[in-house]
Amino acid sequence: MSVQIGNIDLGNFPLLLAPMEDVSDPPFRYVCKKNGADMMYTEFISSEGLIRDAAKSRAKLDIFEYERPIGIQIFGSDINSMRTATEIATLARPDLMDINYGCPVKNVACRGAGASLLQDIDKMVAMTKAVVEATHLPVTVKTRLGWDDNTKNVYEVAERLQDVGIKALTIHGRTRAQMYKGVADWSLIRDIKKNPRIKIPIFGNGDIDSPEKAANWRMEYEVDGMMIGRASIGNPWIFREIKHFFATGEHLDPPTITERVENCRIHLEKSIEWKGPKTGIFEMRRHYSNYFKGLDNFKEFRMKLVSTENINELFDVLQTIADKYSLEMA
Repeated sequence: MSVQIGNIDLGNFPLLLAPMEDVSDPPFRYVCKKNGADMMYTEFISSEGLIRDAAKSRAKLDIFEYERPIGIQIFGSDINSMRTATEIATLARPDLMDINYGCPVKNVACRGAGASLLQDIDKMVAMTKAVVEATHLPVTVKTRLGWDDNTKNVYEVAERLQDVGIKALTIHGRTRAQMYKGVADWSLIRDIKKNPRIKIPIFGNGDIDSPEKAANWRMEYEVDGMMIGRASIGNPWIFREIKHFFATGEHLDPPTITERVENCRIHLEKSIEWKGPKTGIFEMRRHYSNYFKGLDNFKEFRMKLVSTENINELFDVLQTIADKYSLEMA
């Protein structure tokens, strides 16, 4: 059965790219889309930043036609600010709006935004209602199981947010107290999916890092789709690998060194195109070690990649990596 969010058709069992701060910008989204992500989200955007017209927040509204369907994700602690930010973000013409009630990071959660709203469900419901009423777009939510082990209240959250009009819910299988530690627990996600009152798509998130796990958890937890975050960093082909495994029960060959270099090169080009040469080159540095994880004696190349400021020299280094490791692996 095809999964629908409002009038957006995501096909059967979609794979979503998680919104990740300082990661899921347009250059990264480009390579994930190319490798099979069905729907993507922007990095989360501060509602206060949007209202103040802060350049960093405003830049995060950039979306491109090839990315569709794409959602803009916002967070905040003030209901009026969230309403205004929704109106501003709607003008950027995304396909949907998403609210972050899951971010566990101190400077978000301790300001009363993100996951901290799991401590005040009434306020979360009122805020969600305000966002739904401020846009003609479908509104979705990303959250966690609860604030801590004593307050796993996402079952109630799911019902109440559906009642005020959200069109899909993504649940990360950890509490805020866990941050990213321990193992994600999807059993509560399954309970929500099985709740006869719940009619909206339920997506699972947390720890999906291999095609087998995706296939096993798809069967075990009966969710409508999966959102993948950290496992896609430096590994955008995880989307196509999972889809291939779903379709055939077999593993796709891992990407060749040429493919890894090619994806990295495209990511770099898009980064420069979007942010300008100086920032584009600088912000790409955090990605190199992920793209080339596991290569022997890579340190010298990594040092060159993170210290070189010249575009052409960077492309030369990437070409040298492709040539050297292709020979070694032949």
